[in-house]
Amino acid sequence: PDRAARERRLAKLLGEEFVAHALHLDMEAGPLRLSGWVAQPAFSRSRADVQYLYVNGRMLRDKLLGHAVRRGYDDVLHHQRHPAYVLYLELPPDRVDVNVHPAKHEARFRDARVIHDFLRRAVADVVAAPIGETAEAGSGAAETSAWAPSGGAGTAAPFVGGWSAPRQAAMPLRVAEGMAAYAALHPAAAETLPEVDDAAPPPLGYALGQLHGVYILAQNAKGLVLVDAHAAHERVTYERLKQAVDGAGVVSQPLLVPVTVTVSEAEADRVEAEAGACAALGLGIERRGPEQLVVRELPALLRDCDAAALVRDLVSDLGEHGGSGRIEALRNAVLATCACHGSVRANRRLELAEMNALLRDIERTERSGQCNHGRPTWVQVTLEELDHQFLRGR
Repeated sequence: PDRAARERRLAKLLGEEFVAHALHLDMEAGPLRLSGWVAQPAFSRSRADVQYLYVNGRMLRDKLLGHAVRRGYDDVLHHQRHPAYVLYLELPPDRVDVNVHPAKHEARFRDARVIHDFLRRAVADVVAAPIGETAEAGSGAAETSAWAPSGGAGTAAPFVGGWSAPRQAAMPLRVAEGMAAYAALHPAAAETLPEVDDAAPPPLGYALGQLHGVYILAQNAKGLVLVDAHAAHERVTYERLKQAVDGAGVVSQPLLVPVTVTVSEAEADRVEAEAGACAALGLGIERRGPEQLVVRELPALLRDCDAAALVRDLVSDLGEHGGSGRIEALRNAVLATCACHGSVRANRRLELAEMNALLRDIERTERSGQCNHGRPTWVQVTLEELDHQFLRGR
C-alpha cells in the first residue's frame, strides 16, 4: 500500500528514469477507477516496450485501451513516438469478458465507449496539467541529469515539463538580490523588472536574459531554466486558439457540391447511428441509400480537406474504436499552423518584462512542457548539475 515503495519497485523493474519522469494518477468515475503512472511526454519511446495495463489485476494488451491511452497524449507526442505507462483499471467484473482471446490478452467490454473516454480523459488530464498546478513527477527516484558528462547519466532524455520542490530545501534563491544588481547596472530597465518574492518563487522563476535571440535564461529555486521562446509561445498561442474555437462552438460551412461516399451497409449503419455526434463536430452527413453517404457540410476550418477521405477514415475509426478524433485532429492541425505563424520568431529581442510574461503564461498553460510538434519547450538545469560540471566540492 506504500506508494514510495511501489515506485522503488518500479525503478528496479523499469529503471529509475521511468520513475523520475512518471506522473502518478488515481481517478474514479462511477464504478470505474484508474490508477498508476504515465510518463511525461519527454520520456516517450521509439517502441511500445514500456506499456503495462492491468484490468482487475489481469495484464491485457487490448487495442481499445491502448488507443484510449494514446489519445490521452494527443498534441504532446513527437511524430511516431510511443508513451510509457503502468496503469491499473478497475471495473465491475460483469462489464468485461476476458475470454475472447486464446491467450486472454484482449477483452470485450460492456460500455466500451464509456471506458475508452474515461481512460483518454484521465490520461489527458494528468499529462496536460499546467506546471503551476498538479504536475507531480517521480517522488521516489532521483531526477534525470540533462548535463552530465559524456558517457554518464546524461545520455537519457532531460527532465522536461515538470516541477517538484528543490532537494536543497534551505537553499536561498536570491533572485531579488540578482535583479537589484541588474537594475543598478541598467537603470533604464529598472521599471520593467517584476516584483520578486524569494519566499514563494514561481516554478519557472524569473528571466535573466536572452541567448542568441532564441533561448530565455531564467533563475528559479532549483537553478537555471532554459526556455525555447518560439516553441513555448507557440504552445501558449495554440492552446488559446483551441479555447477560443471551443468557446465559440463549431462553425459549419455548406458544400457547394455535396460529396457522395460509398461504404458498406454496416459502415453506413454506424455513421447513421452517430449522426448527432458528427453534427456536433460540424460535419453534416446523411444516408442516401443502403451503401451511400452524402456529405453536405464540413467544419469551416476544414473546408479545403478531402471530404470523402475524411468520411472513410471516420468510418474506420468508428468500427475499430467506437469513436473518432479525426475531425478534432484535423482542426487542431489548422490551429497549430496558425499558432506557429503567430508566435515569437527567432532573433527577436525580448524585454525582461516580455520574458517574464511568457514564463507566467507557460506555468498556466496546459501541455506547456512540449510544443505542438512534441518537442520540449523548456529544460531545468539544477545547481547540483552545474556544480558537477565545474567540479565544485571536489
